Amino acid sequence: MSVHLFIKVTSFVIGILGVLTIVALLVLFYWSQYVITEEETAQAVYVEESYSEISREDKFPVGVDESTQTITENPGVDAFVETYLDIDTLASRDDRLLDRLLATLVKWDWYQSLASSVSRILVIYPGERHEEVVDNFGDILKWTKEERDLFYNYIAIAEPELDEGKFLPGRYVVPYDASPEQVADLLYDKLKSEILDRYDSEVAKQVSFEDAIIIASMIEREAYDFVDMRYISGIIWNRLFINMPLQLDATLQYVRGSSASESKWWPKVVPKDKFIESPYNTYENKGLPPGAISNPSPEAIVAALNPRKTDCMFYFHDRKGKFYCTENYKDHVTKLKEVYGQGS
Repeated sequence: MSVHLFIKVTSFVIGILGVLTIVALLVLFYWSQYVITEEETAQAVYVEESYSEISREDKFPVGVDESTQTITENPGVDAFVETYLDIDTLASRDDRLLDRLLATLVKWDWYQSLASSVSRILVIYPGERHEEVVDNFGDILKWTKEERDLFYNYIAIAEPELDEGKFLPGRYVVPYDASPEQVADLLYDKLKSEILDRYDSEVAKQVSFEDAIIIASMIEREAYDFVDMRYISGIIWNRLFINMPLQLDATLQYVRGSSASESKWWPKVVPKDKFIESPYNTYENKGLPPGAISNPSPEAIVAALNPRKTDCMFYFHDRKGKFYCTENYKDHVTKLKEVYGQGS
């Protein structure tokens, strides 16, 4: 073997080993984040309602009133977020990108078996549609179509009856052979303790639960971080108060993703989508869409109930996720040209 060929072969082998090392490190990192503890395994195997004993005494703070069309920022929001949500308020979608990419491992049988021989990890990410959740759970637990439909129906018909928005994002550990009923009970228990029990009659007097979930579901798809969420919430409420169309691209994505001919759940929006005939088209219809478009996180619900008081009516993000908002359409167009160039 010539020296030149030896160097090429050696370089190739080193390259392959480097790639395999990176993959192994990523797997180990993800496994360290999602390894199932002995306690969780015991809960999954022996306890059907893992969240039934969770007690929340504090109700959601709320700073908006639908009936009076007023926004008054609640000073208790920051304390509530710090105490109950345990989130980095500046963590963006990009900060979670690696975690989301690695989440594909959860769908692989070998990884699930590595994490535990008797349990399975189920993950719901903020902003997923119910179809995504049902597909992911069904694939991991090897459910039939009938079992998947049964699981969805258990969640949907539980009070309050909603087609979308009740699959609370989070990490769930269940038996490897968990039935649709068991998993539905687990999810509903967490929804009840984390969301429903906090949403008492006093909160509902100011914003109905259904409206809060709809707004939160849109915020979840539109915002980059919790700061964004509250400002976008303020703009949504501003538009609702003056009966202005919400004009949110995420609702167009939801309509497109609902089509049997569409290959993606959240396809890229193109200009002609603004004329799609659908009650979820917020460019053509005023007010809220008839239902939620995704499953929002608790922080998105907090943001829906606690908008920033702002004069802004329009907003956009640049390619790096930076948020811009303006008070009128003329300034909005000017800012777009300033950020993206005259050809925007």
